[in-house]
Amino acid sequence: MTTALITGANKGIGFEIARQLGERGITAIVGARDEERGRAAAERLGLPYVRVDVTDPGSAQAAAKWIEQEYGALDILVNNAGIAVWQEDASPSATSADVLRQVYEVNVFGVMTVTNAMLPLLRRAPAGRIVNMSSELGSIAMAIDPESPFWPLNLVAYNSSKAALNMITVSYAKELWHTPIKVNAANPGYCATDLNGHTGFRTAEQGAAIAVRLATLDDDGPSGAYLQDEGTLPW
Repeated sequence: MTTALITGANKGIGFEIARQLGERGITAIVGARDEERGRAAAERLGLPYVRVDVTDPGSAQAAAKWIEQEYGALDILVNNAGIAVWQEDASPSATSADVLRQVYEVNVFGVMTVTNAMLPLLRRAPAGRIVNMSSELGSIAMAIDPESPFWPLNLVAYNSSKAALNMITVSYAKELWHTPIKVNAANPGYCATDLNGHTGFRTAEQGAAIAVRLATLDDDGPSGAYLQDEGTLPW
């Protein structure tokens, strides 16, 4: 049995990742902070649910303990849970440190909290896979290019959180370089989800595809990469 945990899987891209992995015969565990919504999503998918609040180390450890008791190991971790805080004036000089902390608590610290809790279980798997859901907005190279479509989107809290996530991805990939575990960052593209008020031009189903591909990589697949459907993104 192949098992996966997807955080923030009660809706949007996370829900689609769980659905698509489930269609491949993988036991995709719906991870969500809100128990009522999480259980409802899992029931719709016919998949198991576990409560996990990525901002709470105790919750992450409890989820790991439950997965260990139920399945013994974890093959795939998809760190999908993420937030953005929208402001009327999103310029860096108008963004408070409190906003930065709020975003980082989920997008950065939450990823490390869950990854560290699940890593012992991933090490037990024949070939673990960790997928961190990043964004093209985390690309420093594209952010500083005046010709890039992302030049106007100077959202310091969200963008820097995804740039930090990219370095976290590389850091774990390096630590695990000589193990069967592969760690990669996935860019789903601009998908219509609650995160952006459903203004994206891609569907959650389309955004999930790259995560599913990285979650099911063969042994010769990359690690420490920043990828989207079309290939590699510049850091």
